[in-house]
Order: sequence, then structure tokens, then C-alpha cells
Amino acid sequence: MANIKDLKKYVGYEFSSGCYTGDDYKSFQTKYINFLKTMCRNNHWQLVNVGRNHYCFSAFIKSAENKCVYVSISDVRYFSDEWYNHILIRTAKNEMDYRGGFNNYTTLDGLEGKACELLDDLPF
Repeated sequence: MANIKDLKKYVGYEFSSGCYTGDDYKSFQTKYINFLKTMCRNNHWQLVNVGRNHYCFSAFIKSAENKCVYVSISDVRYFSDEWYNHILIRTAKNEMDYRGGFNNYTTLDGLEGKACELLDDLPF
């Protein structure tokens, strides 16, 4: 499973670009999603409705009480390191609610705490 150290290696990294998603981004995205899955498992949450896009992705975190938050990272080619220091997170009615509540931003280090706050769900 990927951990935060695996992702920090990409800080300052310049991703490939093109009409097809580069292998470097595919590897990064897999590590990032695995990191989120581990974070969710540790808090008895689920990572659901993961949208793997060209050079960005989004997902929903769902608590045991069926509360949801939406998480999204910007295109890694044009918004350098925003995947690490400017992650969009907001409340959602369910795992299909892309409009959701007010936008909040957090860092990768603060993501778990912000998700707890928005889910109003403390870790076990």
C-alpha cells in the first residue's frame, strides 16, 4: 500500500503530457488512490466512485453513517503540486453529488483531519 512518503516523492515533479495519459501519471494516480483507500480503511470509511481522469481524479469518501465528502485534485500538469497542497474537499449528499457543499481546501497532510471534520466523524 502506498503511504504519504511515496507521494511526497512527486512534489516538484513535472508530469508528462500528451493526448494519452502518461505512465508516470498512471503510477502516481494508483499510489494516490491506494493512499486514500488506506486512510479510509484506517477510519472505517469507504472510498467510492473514483473518477480516474486524464491527469486528475476525484473520489468520494463515505462514512459508516453514510455521510459523504467529495475529494478532487487539479490537473497535475498545469497546477504543480496542488495535488499535495491544495486539495478540494467538500460535503456531499451521496456519492453522486458533484455539486455538494461549500468548497474547502486542505493539504495532503491535513486531508484525513479535514475529512473527519466534514464527516463529523472521529476516528475509532
